Amino acid sequence: MTVPGTDIDVIDALVGITPGSPLSAIRARRPDARAHAQATYRALFAPEAPGNITAQERLAVGAFVAGLHDATVVAGHYAARLAQSGASAALREAVDAATAEARTSGPYGRYPAGPLSREDTAGVSYRVGTAIRSTLGPRLTAAFEHVHMLVFHPRDAAPAALQALLDAGWSTTDIVTLSQIVAFLSFQIRVVIGLRTLAGRPPTREVTT
Repeated sequence: MTVPGTDIDVIDALVGITPGSPLSAIRARRPDARAHAQATYRALFAPEAPGNITAQERLAVGAFVAGLHDATVVAGHYAARLAQSGASAALREAVDAATAEARTSGPYGRYPAGPLSREDTAGVSYRVGTAIRSTLGPRLTAAFEHVHMLVFHPRDAAPAALQALLDAGWSTTDIVTLSQIVAFLSFQIRVVIGLRTLAGRPPTREVTT
């Protein structure tokens, strides 16, 4: 798969939308939404001022989160961009291995005591395996465990859950960005799957752009 640069609309590329096509016309009906989605992608994965979060950390988290959602096309995009960033084969393999061992179903978690408590669902809280941890390093290890909670245990998010990130060197600003990446991936994946369904393409099939 050829990976589009940040100057190419990534959702169009992942869906396989070409100029003048019916799907392009559909997206053109909401130009602001289209522009904002691409601007958010650039801000999160190719920011002019990346701050303390490296490009490889951002892309590794992107590939991991998309993998947790079993969104093969989207995960492949971030994995390819991670490779293009110069990430080592060991790191890329560690991201793949973490994704495989962390994937589950959900959501899990507990509601405050009350009528919704009957919907409480117990589920695994992911901890990166020892062999993978040494390759990911403390920052990505903490990030992967945290974003797994956001994806599969959203009800259990609490201030205490942030301490592991702070201990691993993530600042409060970094943590906000990390949460934004998870939220954006959830949006991006749904849009891509929806548009690929409209196009009659399997949601998990890879595309060439």
